[in-house]
Amino acid sequence: MAGEIAAYAVEAFNTAKQSENKMHDDSVARRFGFAGGLVPGVEVLAYMVHQPVARWGRAFLERGLIEARFIKPVYDGEVAEVRASEAGGGLDLEVMSQGQLCATGSASLAASAPDVVLAEYCEVLPAAMRPPVSAESFAVGSWLGTAPRAWPGQAATSYLAEIRERDPIYASERLGHPGMLQRVMNRLLVDNVVLGPWIHVGSRMQLLSAIEETDEITARGRVVANYDKKGHRFVEIDALVVANGTRPLAQCHHVAIYQPRAQAAA
Repeated sequence: MAGEIAAYAVEAFNTAKQSENKMHDDSVARRFGFAGGLVPGVEVLAYMVHQPVARWGRAFLERGLIEARFIKPVYDGEVAEVRASEAGGGLDLEVMSQGQLCATGSASLAASAPDVVLAEYCEVLPAAMRPPVSAESFAVGSWLGTAPRAWPGQAATSYLAEIRERDPIYASERLGHPGMLQRVMNRLLVDNVVLGPWIHVGSRMQLLSAIEETDEITARGRVVANYDKKGHRFVEIDALVVANGTRPLAQCHHVAIYQPRAQAAA
């Protein structure tokens, strides 16, 4: 990429080997044609945040925009190299691993964070009893909620270690990493439906406020699309991620294959 700046290399770590999503399990992922369990897309996006924060500092954590599309898997223990280049006042981003382009994206910094009306996002509880996944899961127009999540103290330190983040800003200013918000976005799916193996394929995240280490985080999401593409069932969710029920942290658009082709045909 023209105007390329120093690459950022990470030894990728599959944080979800024991998760309910068995697409991160080696044996299950191989049945879907992968070489092994997938490193979660939310962690790949977290790797991609490093260079925008290096470029803009705390300002990016308060009002930055990042978009990512996941093309090929990143595998546990492999080097993921994030490449960034200046583009129109922002950054173009690529993630390379094992000689393949695994993700593309971009990042930019707004002059100010967009205004958000909290009341426009319905606050709902996660499903009391999660139904099993089907083509009818995630009805367009429905609202989804998540159980609260927090990463105080040692949990925040452990999270930074999991995503291999080396920027000192999070520890020195006692801030949360934006990748935490993507983990909460995933909960909009798994807190509401019993899923089989599934794949996060893309995200857009407009940050609105820096995450304080003590914040309790929830998401309020509306399903905006549910469709079949090449035999896969996709869902798209627009959401507001909120701290302590009152402070908007980010507006997010999340895209996932909630029923991969092999499973959808079963």
